[in-house]
Amino acid sequence: MNHRPAHRRQHTATTSPLEVLEESFLALARAEAPLTLPAHLVCDDLAEGAWPVDQIRIRLAHASTRPELRARTWSEVVRRAHTLGEPWTVVAVAMTIPVLRRMLARLSRPAHLERQEVEQEALSAVAVALAEVDAADPGLDRVLFGAADRAVHRLIYAARRRSEREGGEPMAHLGRLHATVDAEGDEHQVLLRAVRARVVDLAEAQLIARTRLHGEPMQRLACERGVSMRQLYRHRGAAEQRLARHLRQHRPQ
Repeated sequence: MNHRPAHRRQHTATTSPLEVLEESFLALARAEAPLTLPAHLVCDDLAEGAWPVDQIRIRLAHASTRPELRARTWSEVVRRAHTLGEPWTVVAVAMTIPVLRRMLARLSRPAHLERQEVEQEALSAVAVALAEVDAADPGLDRVLFGAADRAVHRLIYAARRRSEREGGEPMAHLGRLHATVDAEGDEHQVLLRAVRARVVDLAEAQLIARTRLHGEPMQRLACERGVSMRQLYRHRGAAEQRLARHLRQHRPQ
């Protein structure tokens, strides 16, 4: 099979966790010495030798691939992830991307819940389930997808309940927040006043400003602060909720 070179794209504020993982996966599959698996895992032709992992994934997702071949492939991928660690853990999680994309596309999520946060939640759930699943389980792929599905539905449910408790949609975007204070102040002034009032601390204000106002990707800040993207999304959400409550309480009469 022909191997295409992997091209790295510049990450932007709209780069999704699925895209970041996909880029890492394709880099492994399309390197000069690509990461491979035996082709007989997904086909009956023993003469095929080894295929790059992206080609294995394509065949794995194809409708003509028999269930027993899928089970055999998943078992081997998860076995390698458990026994060899990286980069096979990346490969195992990335094998779920085609199904996760279809799953997430069907979801109805609240407008204030970012797509990137939902994707990160799904990937985190897959990673946790991957560490615990039995590699010999013929239905282990359903275990991984089921974990992702439950996690994102819990996230969406919690976001909707939080919205109801706040008496409306949490004001996630600062442009809408500052309009509740005065027409003169801009978003940065809103954050500065909130820090002075000890509604949010300086780190929280910087997090909101850099991601909401300046469009920096969450992944960059998560790396800087040494935390997961999932934790950072929740941290920002909590700070924005406090800010929204404070601004509503101090709305000019």
